[in-house]
Amino acid sequence: MPRTASTPAKLAVGTLAALGIAWVGWGVYIKRTTERVPYTTALTLNGVEIRRYPDTVVARTTADDGEEAFRRLFEYIDGGNQSQEDIPMTAPVTTEPDKIAMTAPVATEQSADGVRMAFFLPGEYTAEGAPKPETDEVTIEHVGARTLAVRPFSWYATSGRVERNQRRLFDTLAAHDLTPMGDPSLLRYDAPWTPPFMRRNEIAVELAE
Repeated sequence: MPRTASTPAKLAVGTLAALGIAWVGWGVYIKRTTERVPYTTALTLNGVEIRRYPDTVVARTTADDGEEAFRRLFEYIDGGNQSQEDIPMTAPVTTEPDKIAMTAPVATEQSADGVRMAFFLPGEYTAEGAPKPETDEVTIEHVGARTLAVRPFSWYATSGRVERNQRRLFDTLAAHDLTPMGDPSLLRYDAPWTPPFMRRNEIAVELAE
């Protein structure tokens, strides 16, 4: 007679399937409910988008590592400000990572001062009107309208994936005679628990006008 799976095994498989569906459903919900920084795409070149971003406001910090930087910024938007105001989370989170031999870099920006990270604030805030941080380790800054070259990629933003996509970004810019300004940043759009195949990451660098 053919062997059939035992009841405990069936229950285990069913539980794992239910957890997987819930995990994906949670990821979809977070993506749909998180405000994103608006932009317009002017053109796409070999997988690189040339985007125009409007004026934005960010909460920024520099810390010894990415965990500490994220904690500071999350505490700020979670009511840890002088107004005790909860500020909705907005995507992406910007980090400026380890420099790579070529020209520039997130999985994070690592400089001599540490990891620089920024949360974009919702569009209704101005630099002057945003809640003031309780600590001088977090600053509120206005970022003027700018043009960015952006290369998207999925899955986890490991150092290897960041390096490969960074190299491809700069190769594409060089091939089209586009001049980057400053160092690249890693843009991450998803919460840490988002399934890897649903994650959206980008390497971005500002372009000279």
